[in-house]
Amino acid sequence: MLNQVVLVGRLTKDPELYQTETGRKLAHMTLAVPRSYKNSEGQYETDFITCKLWQSVAQNTVDYCKKGDLVGIRGRIETYNYESEEGRKYLTEVIADKVTFLSNKKADV
Repeated sequence: MLNQVVLVGRLTKDPELYQTETGRKLAHMTLAVPRSYKNSEGQYETDFITCKLWQSVAQNTVDYCKKGDLVGIRGRIETYNYESEEGRKYLTEVIADKVTFLSNKKADV
């Protein structure tokens, strides 16, 4: 069986670093990944994909990346579910094993 994903997209906001109760570093970020085809109106749609990063991958990404930067992600898909007041909720996210910094968004001059 195989659970592997590769994504290239832009950060929708600056990644933020958190620390768990056990002291592990954790960062969440959302990648905007344009689809490779146009919809019926001739527009390219974009998927917004939640990614979770751990330990040194989280620290390096927070240190070197900001909103608008182009990054590559290699990782795996994880799914969770939990019970809420509205019923069972499902969450799917990418756990990034590697983040490649591809380019920085050009600064406004």
